Parts: sequence; structure tokens; C-alpha cells
Amino acid sequence: MVKAMDRTGAEALQHGALCWREGAQGREVLLVTSRETGRWVIPKGWPIKGLSPSETAAREAWEEAGVKPAAPEEMWPLGDYGYDKVLDRGGAAERVQPCRVQVHALRVAVLTQDFPEREERDRRWCPASEAARLVEEPELRRLIEGFARAALPEA
Repeated sequence: MVKAMDRTGAEALQHGALCWREGAQGREVLLVTSRETGRWVIPKGWPIKGLSPSETAAREAWEEAGVKPAAPEEMWPLGDYGYDKVLDRGGAAERVQPCRVQVHALRVAVLTQDFPEREERDRRWCPASEAARLVEEPELRRLIEGFARAALPEA
């Protein structure tokens, strides 16, 4: 049986971090699992009062993946993607909030073992091309593919 989905109004805004590093075989991306479904995603979350979009993305990368970013000039807006966030999984119908995620490229300086959501998520470094195959959202997949091929901005 397929559950009905109740789509709420307009797209809500979130901020995300495409965490990356230069690996032995090229550019690598850090993915984390979502808490609800275990899908591979990037760290993301709702805007945080008093923080800029890039600061919010960096905070989410810390909380969800234990990432400490390199210098602020090594973080820049990359693009955006849409997805449907399931807000209520109970009952006969699921409530779904369409979201638009503003993504910021974030070069990882340090990856810690002790971070707030370490018990709730798995993390995985993989080549950018593999990361693009692992995520389900088509727009995020295209964003990662473009990042894999793009020249990096001058710091």
C-alpha cells in the first residue's frame, strides 16, 4: 500500500555543506547518512538565527559529520538543489515539506571522531563521481558531478 503524501506550501530554505578534500585519486566528497532513512546525503539544516548561510552550513557539517573547515576563503556558494523532507511518518498520510538547499563547498581541514551526531550517522569519503552515484536527489547528483569537473576558485 502506498501512503498518501500531503505536500505543504512553498519550498522551505535550508543550508548545506559539500565537504571535500583532495585525495590520492583526486577530489573526494564526504557523505553522511540521514537519520531517518539511512540514505547518503550531505550535511544540511535549517537557517540558524545570527549565522550567515555559510556559517550555518559549516555548523551543520560539524554537528552531522565532525568536520572542521579550512579557512573561510576556502568555502563558497556552489549552487542549490531541491528535495522533499518527510516531516511526519505516522498515520495514513505522510506530511512532506518541499525544501531548497543552498549548498556551500567546504574544504575539510580536520575530521574529528567526537561530534554531536556521531551515534546517529555514518560517514563516508568517496571520489566525487561515486558520491554523485550514491545520492538519490537528481539535482544534488548534478551539483556534485559539476563540482568534480570544475576548477576550484583562487583562495
